[in-house]
Amino acid sequence: MAAIQDPTFVKLCAQLASRLSISLASARRRVDQAAAQEGGRDLAARIAMAESMLASLNQEKGDNAQQLDSLLQNSEGDGNFILED
Repeated sequence: MAAIQDPTFVKLCAQLASRLSISLASARRRVDQAAAQEGGRDLAARIAMAESMLASLNQEKGDNAQQLDSLLQNSEGDGNFILED
């Protein structure tokens, strides 16, 4: 049976996933990998890593959704850009 996850950690990962426009599982994987690289595999280290990742995203001036919109607008004139399937 799967272990019950800490609600604080899940909430931080959900906020990170929302900001990066990725899935919750991908956000958790990123946090786990970053924490492991720093040498911390316990819950406190993973929570601290998630908080620092969110803080660094909050310090960035650009918005990921706006950046994606601008990339898509620039691609419409490209011959390899497909509007429909």
